[in-house]
Amino acid sequence: MLRAEGDRQAHELLVSELAAARPADAVLSEEGADDASRLGAERVWVIDPLDGTREFSEPGRTDWAVHVALVVDERPVAGAVALPGMELTLSTADSPRLPAERGGPPRMVVSRSRPPEQADAVAAALGADVVPLGSAGAKAMAVVRGTADVYVHAGGQYEWDSCAPAAVAKAAGCFVSRLDGSRLRYNQPDVYLPDLVICRPELAGPVLAALTTA
Repeated sequence: MLRAEGDRQAHELLVSELAAARPADAVLSEEGADDASRLGAERVWVIDPLDGTREFSEPGRTDWAVHVALVVDERPVAGAVALPGMELTLSTADSPRLPAERGGPPRMVVSRSRPPEQADAVAAALGADVVPLGSAGAKAMAVVRGTADVYVHAGGQYEWDSCAPAAVAKAAGCFVSRLDGSRLRYNQPDVYLPDLVICRPELAGPVLAALTTA
């Protein structure tokens, strides 16, 4: 099956390359067995070899991604999100900068398969247009690239879904947090990290205010 084969090959390639380049570092991958020794490691790579497997398997779609991030002291200190369907990689090594505001109603990207209820409250508060999109990386990079202004997610994510996107978005100047405004923490014993906000900094206040009443 295309989805499974894509996941497997991407995982094996990334793990092999990281082992060769940084043999002392730990790795947490969506497609690999979790090794608890990572909790004591100084450096941990958090990777999603294929984020958006559904979109990857649909001909013509470009909203799927590959996530690679380095975590030190619970924070992503470096990261890259590849969008192979667009032949584009965005990373903290050469951080993109947020484009100027577009004007008009904000655009908010949400999950195609499970848009959160909280998105309705945020959209109403901002007068935003809601745009369903595929992978978490594609949605986060839409904000970074200026084709969207807000990304709100609640439920169903793990560390590998948001780690690299959060690193790149933060480096680009975006506001990044959990739904309650607290910071995202990585390399935790429980890797479930269900909620996320990535938005233009000028929208952070209104977004978080809307979420407190949702």
